[in-house]
Amino acid sequence: MKKRILTLFMSALCIGGIMTMGIACVPAVSESEEISETTETERNELVFVNYRDIRDLNPHLYAGEMYAQSILYDTLVSITEDGYEGCLAESWTISEDGKVYTFKIREGVTFSDGTVCDANAILANFNAIIENKERHTWLEMMNLLVGVSAPDEDTFVIELSEAYYPMLTELGCIRPFAMISPNCMMDGSTKDGVQGYIGTGPYVLTDFVTDEYAIFERNENYWGEQPEIEKITVKVIPDNQTRIMALESGEIDLIFGKNMLDADAISQYVDSDKFEVALSDPTSTRHIVLNTTNDTLSDATVRKALQHATNREMISEGIFYGLESPADTLYAETVPYCDVELTPYEYSADTAAAMLEEAGWIMGKDGIREKDGKKLELNLLYNSDSVTEKTISEFLQSEYLKLGISLNIHGEEEQSYRDNMKAGNFDMVFNICWGMPYDPQSSLAAMRAPVYGDYAAQQGLEDKEEIDQAITDILTSTDEEERQDLYEFVLTRLHEDAVYIPLTYECNKALYTTDLEGVHFGTDQYDVPFADMHFNN
Repeated sequence: MKKRILTLFMSALCIGGIMTMGIACVPAVSESEEISETTETERNELVFVNYRDIRDLNPHLYAGEMYAQSILYDTLVSITEDGYEGCLAESWTISEDGKVYTFKIREGVTFSDGTVCDANAILANFNAIIENKERHTWLEMMNLLVGVSAPDEDTFVIELSEAYYPMLTELGCIRPFAMISPNCMMDGSTKDGVQGYIGTGPYVLTDFVTDEYAIFERNENYWGEQPEIEKITVKVIPDNQTRIMALESGEIDLIFGKNMLDADAISQYVDSDKFEVALSDPTSTRHIVLNTTNDTLSDATVRKALQHATNREMISEGIFYGLESPADTLYAETVPYCDVELTPYEYSADTAAAMLEEAGWIMGKDGIREKDGKKLELNLLYNSDSVTEKTISEFLQSEYLKLGISLNIHGEEEQSYRDNMKAGNFDMVFNICWGMPYDPQSSLAAMRAPVYGDYAAQQGLEDKEEIDQAITDILTSTDEEERQDLYEFVLTRLHEDAVYIPLTYECNKALYTTDLEGVHFGTDQYDVPFADMHFNN
């Protein structure tokens, strides 16, 4: 798979550069050491890097780093390229009406503190999750939940009010449905924090220093196949260039993640004999959300004019060097149910100008369009922690000005940016799709409530109620053909309503020493599959 990805990557590199990732050095050995047993030089420690600390690894909340949670904890089921596989649940049955899921819990599994992970421990986890239900209602399963029970220590049951096709997908998401040792709970609760990060996964957290490093060691009592890497040291290096220097010096072995490297960095290593570069299929879509309750953007003609005014090709090539391909639709065609025939909004300054004229926006003497004495001014909100969003904002500001659109760009730190987005305090705002395994079902479901900016942005749509109902029907449909038709309806409406300006399709990236093998991309874009990696000793 990696070779296929690299071939695609090389063909996209004719216009520029790309990103970087890790290395590790075997300590120098003397001639006498060289003839000693190989085991003395075998490598079993991986040095990884992240731009921030591991943070709170409570799997029932959303603050921690998901790569860390995914190696500490397990879920009932696993999501693989071939479908669902048993994890803590060895097998399961679904009632004929699709409302009752009965799981047979795997025998002999213990948390790394020695606590048995049976149906009662699973029930304790679900009770803790349900206690904090309001935090999880972006998952439709929580809205349909009737109850959970453990009839015996080997059986766990979930009952829903309606059939729900994404049920197993949501149960396979590392949060909030990963299982933590009941001993870590506070009086049976996790909503206010936990007393430790004890799971059943292939690794245990043995040490960490905030903003410096974290150490994970192999769980010798792991129920599954033991990983070859015995120790993972994660260093915190916020700066991109410093990470690259650490890679070059042999301080780290692996850089992994869609936001860990820039395009310039990767381009340096495409032909390297020391490092491997790998790119995944599209994971999510970088886009701009248009607030239809804004007086100017309430006009669909203006929204469509902005679509035609946005040069996605230039953003892809000029900012990402072709690493992120231009996006024509809200979801990539590779996302389940999203291979829908939609006519792209092709870039055309002439078409955009004509549509603005049609909407009554006439070019003023100062180069800014006017209508009824009002200037065509819009505000674009971006995350100030993202250099990329700032760069794209400045590019669009310059491009839109040529068409008589005054675009004011404003960056805010991440939490403030998210709060304003959720509250609908924006004209235009950057966002991304949620990525696998959450797309498209979870991100669409969240459009029906103020989870992110989608709900507020869509309030000005005449067909908002109809779109919401179709999304609800999607989630509870038991007919595959009907479900696909409903997806096509929703995606077509959102596309024709021009609420979203797709920019580029993001992909996951890896750069690593050639000694490291087994590096690949999983079905969850936030997971780093450490357990499949090993060094070629």
